[in-house]
Amino acid sequence: MTDPRGFLRGLFDTAVAAADPLLRVPEFLPPAPRGRVLVVGAGKASARMAQAVEHAARDGWHGRVEGLVVTRYGHTVPCERVEIVEAAHPVPDDAGQRAARRILALVSSAGPDDLVLALISGGGSSRADGSPQRRSRQGPSGC
Repeated sequence: MTDPRGFLRGLFDTAVAAADPLLRVPEFLPPAPRGRVLVVGAGKASARMAQAVEHAARDGWHGRVEGLVVTRYGHTVPCERVEIVEAAHPVPDDAGQRAARRILALVSSAGPDDLVLALISGGGSSRADGSPQRRSRQGPSGC
């Protein structure tokens, strides 16, 4: 092997490409419901996963998709039916708390024929923090 760095970079790039949500998410989608597909999510990869759901709906899955996901600042992707909101990580900010309340309202609107599809990835807990008060570094109990 004449270029070990290039070889390792190629392995890394192949692994990342194989995990692309546009390739992986559609194979795990359940049958489309009679009602809406409510896509909610949080985390750095949630926007790309929401984009994959939209592509699947366009390419024959036939779910009526709408929703809201919250991702890290700088990680939004174009979506048509799922709103992408950016918020802070690792410390939650007001944008994440507002998004969490909106996600809760959207999920609460689900009817018996609707499917709620939750797309959670790394960092989701800080981007969709719906706690009514800021937590200290010690946690909610001060421990």
